[in-house]
Amino acid sequence: MGRTNTWPVLDRGTRLWWRTVGRRIDLEGEHAWLAAPVSGRGAVADRWLPAEAERIGGRIDRDPHPRSGLLPSLDALAGPGFDPAAVHSALRDFYEHTSAWRMDAWTKWSRGFAGPGAVIESLYGKRLQQLALPVDALAVAHGVDSEIVRIVGPDGTHAGSAWLRTLRKTGDYMFSGYYRVGRLPGHDQPSVHVSFPLEQGNVQVYLRPSNGPGGAMTLSSPPGPFGDDGAYVMVIDDGRTYAARVPVHEEFRLYVDDEGIARTDHVLKLWGATAVRLHYRLVPVPDAHSISATTRVVSEPE
Repeated sequence: MGRTNTWPVLDRGTRLWWRTVGRRIDLEGEHAWLAAPVSGRGAVADRWLPAEAERIGGRIDRDPHPRSGLLPSLDALAGPGFDPAAVHSALRDFYEHTSAWRMDAWTKWSRGFAGPGAVIESLYGKRLQQLALPVDALAVAHGVDSEIVRIVGPDGTHAGSAWLRTLRKTGDYMFSGYYRVGRLPGHDQPSVHVSFPLEQGNVQVYLRPSNGPGGAMTLSSPPGPFGDDGAYVMVIDDGRTYAARVPVHEEFRLYVDDEGIARTDHVLKLWGATAVRLHYRLVPVPDAHSISATTRVVSEPE
């Protein structure tokens, strides 16, 4: 069997695995909080955008907006556990006007995770043009381009923002995510809901916001039961939808250092073990109308 014929079998097997370990869900009722973009067969890239706009009866707003953001306003996250008014103005501006910022990033894989990470990148990330965090620093030596594409609802209001990040040298997609504010059932505190579409499914993360000293803020997906903040995999198989909570836990700590530079420390854990650490320096673009948002990444295995 050739490699081309092997991929559908591998992808089908992956969906069957998540169907087995997950639970059947009702996206029209009890589990509407897991309704999120999915992609068709083949590479993901940005192909899911039209289907998502159609699903909500909205449209894609791809006109260039030099100050488009992941969230229309940080105030949408206000709740008993988070006060947006206490967040440093630079961090607020990054979320509300992401296109006007450049990200310089450093990546460090923990021992024992770089190898599996490279295998996943090869088998899934590059092929599917999704969730392809490079392990090799040379892959990102020429930088990463970043684009924000907004989806608006039928009433013209902001429904969500796609954040598309591609390798400048090859045009390959690293991440194609969908960002919006979501609220979990029985929770008073809104969360940042991030979805990464995949073939007949997706990976989703609900990130809980909290305040830190000096205007800092943290977004975290801690351990917990099904229905709490955390990471989920959703798949569609034989017309039925299934979801499983996965032991992937992330923390983003955003702060402004003593020199006035906005930074983010990002830790990704599998169960309780740290798999990869990332550090971002957030730099405002002097003229957002003429300079596209970029990301520079340095990878360093431990």
